[in-house]
Amino acid sequence: MNYIRLLLLTIFTSVTSGHLLQDLFEDWANDFKYKFVSQENYNEIFEKWLSNHKFIEEINSKNLTYTLGHNQFSGMNLADFRKYLGYIPSGYNFREESNNLRWVSSLPSSVNWVTAGAVTSVKDQGQCGSCWSFSSTGALEGAYAIKYGDLESFSEQQLVSCDNLQNSANRGHDHGCSGGLMDNAFSWINKNGGLCGESDYPYVSGDGSNPSCKSTCSLISNSKIGSFVDVEAASDEAMMSALAKQPVAIAIEADQREFQLYKSGVFTGTCGTDLDHGVLAVGYGSLDGEDYYLIKNSWSDTWGQDGYIMLGRGSEYNDGDGQCGMLLQGSYPLL
Repeated sequence: MNYIRLLLLTIFTSVTSGHLLQDLFEDWANDFKYKFVSQENYNEIFEKWLSNHKFIEEINSKNLTYTLGHNQFSGMNLADFRKYLGYIPSGYNFREESNNLRWVSSLPSSVNWVTAGAVTSVKDQGQCGSCWSFSSTGALEGAYAIKYGDLESFSEQQLVSCDNLQNSANRGHDHGCSGGLMDNAFSWINKNGGLCGESDYPYVSGDGSNPSCKSTCSLISNSKIGSFVDVEAASDEAMMSALAKQPVAIAIEADQREFQLYKSGVFTGTCGTDLDHGVLAVGYGSLDGEDYYLIKNSWSDTWGQDGYIMLGRGSEYNDGDGQCGMLLQGSYPLL
């Protein structure tokens, strides 16, 4: 009799748990306005979400320096997520060597350009591999705010549509929603005489479309990039020296499950150096004894820590190449 009661209790608990998880899944779908096209589609996304839910609980139970949580990517497996990223791999680039790197003789213990007022609100690239354009505008926004005292929001769409290899008339080298490089964008802004503002040329490629370039917007005064600096690779001192002056456009490897579901804390998990995503370094500091770089992403404020991630800082990450390879391709514009 006791065995039957125990069996029934186990079955009841399992069913109840299943219903609770399904309720959580449907709450998630409602929060992110996910539309299911069929029961089959519902089942498929639920299965991926459930796998990620279990992974989140598993990682968080280890009491690491960081936590994971549900976000807009919870209904994706790793293959789905990797399709979302947009950066030309490091083996295919147009980086220009620069001798303009000026080291800071005495580094401050921490830097935060967000609180200093040189970083715009977190943006959202949507279903377009345009991360490179957001990294580029972020670096320009920081340089412009520091030099002129005005925080302008620059147009990613102008870069996506006009700094495009398909538009030879505009002398572009990037690939719109199919990826690009920040140094390319800096060079294009130089040739173009500057960049338009977000309000004048708003972002519309979040659905994956790439409309043709338009020339009706007005360039923001003094936004022409004179030159850009490539930060010395694999050097925390060089990156921190650069960040002491202004935000820095960087490339990272972001195609790992823990990065996909990152929520808070200093990310010290395993990630490689196969660069596939452009982001913006906006400072550095320490939290509970863990040194970090503060990184602004372009996946809206529903991802990570209100759109940001703290990447572990120190020579122990990837043999000095930086956590997720962030020390390999840093650069910043000079106005």
